[in-house]
Amino acid sequence: MNKNILITGVAGLLGSRLADWIIENKPGYTVIGVDDLSGGYKENIHPDVKFWEMDLVNHPIENIFKSHKIDYVYHFAAYAAEGLSPFIRSYNYDNNLKATARIVNECIKNDVKRLVFTSTMAVYGHGEGGIFHEDMRRNPIDPYGIAKMACEMDIEIANEQHGLDYTIIRPHNVYGSKQNIWDKYRNVLGIWMYYLLNDEPITVFGDGEQTRAFSYIDDSIEPLWNAHFEPKASKEIINLGGVHEYSINECANVLQEIVGKGGVEYLEGRHEVKHAIPTFQKSIDILGFEHKTDLKEGLTKMWEWAKKQPMRDRFVWDKYEIDKGIYSFWKTKN
Repeated sequence: MNKNILITGVAGLLGSRLADWIIENKPGYTVIGVDDLSGGYKENIHPDVKFWEMDLVNHPIENIFKSHKIDYVYHFAAYAAEGLSPFIRSYNYDNNLKATARIVNECIKNDVKRLVFTSTMAVYGHGEGGIFHEDMRRNPIDPYGIAKMACEMDIEIANEQHGLDYTIIRPHNVYGSKQNIWDKYRNVLGIWMYYLLNDEPITVFGDGEQTRAFSYIDDSIEPLWNAHFEPKASKEIINLGGVHEYSINECANVLQEIVGKGGVEYLEGRHEVKHAIPTFQKSIDILGFEHKTDLKEGLTKMWEWAKKQPMRDRFVWDKYEIDKGIYSFWKTKN
């Protein structure tokens, strides 16, 4: 019997790429996708996706569940901008927490077999010496991480009270083709590519010695797929991606080498985690994760894709909810 999978955020990086993979490799599944196109583009969506354009907060998402018998849900939709989230608190909580609560409600009411929720490494805060392992205490340092922590806890309670099966995935700095490179505030590698395409220097916050473990999208797709049916993934929280750590300066150097141009402009430091390195053994053991793509190879592939993209208007907030304390580099409208 054909099974229906709902993907929220289907125009974004994770959603569009997983939808592509399912349609191309799993003929027994139908993909239903929903997106408000605020952070993704309709061109990213596979033509075989049964697409609903709507906002998860304000529109009648129950109509999706009435029109399709949804077996599994991947809830990817989010506005992932940790650094900006203190200045857009209301939007952050609506977009991330309220939207998730509405999806959880529909999963419970419609007996969805499993909800796969993508959370964030931001729930760890500073971690333990910068190392993030799944059983450590959640301790976020920004409203985005707080919203995702609340979502995780709500999903856990939905399981305890209503029997909703779930897998919570904490992806780490995923990048690749179909990523939004036109948003001023998120996806550092995409931001840099936007600058390089416009012959501008790339920007680095602080001294650039922050460390991250970047993850190429292609290495994450099959593990994400496995998350919806693997019995061992039931009621688990799993880090995904990020085998090697790199400083931001190292990443900047690799990208400039690939592109053959650049230059770095160092900006004031911002409120952020200095070192963010996830453990990954659980994703190997449960989801079959394999690290196949190193940073240089992944950035080369993404750059080749980026060069072929149309010129789009850059997304910049017209007005922040809070101006007090806003960083100087976000005060400009470019």
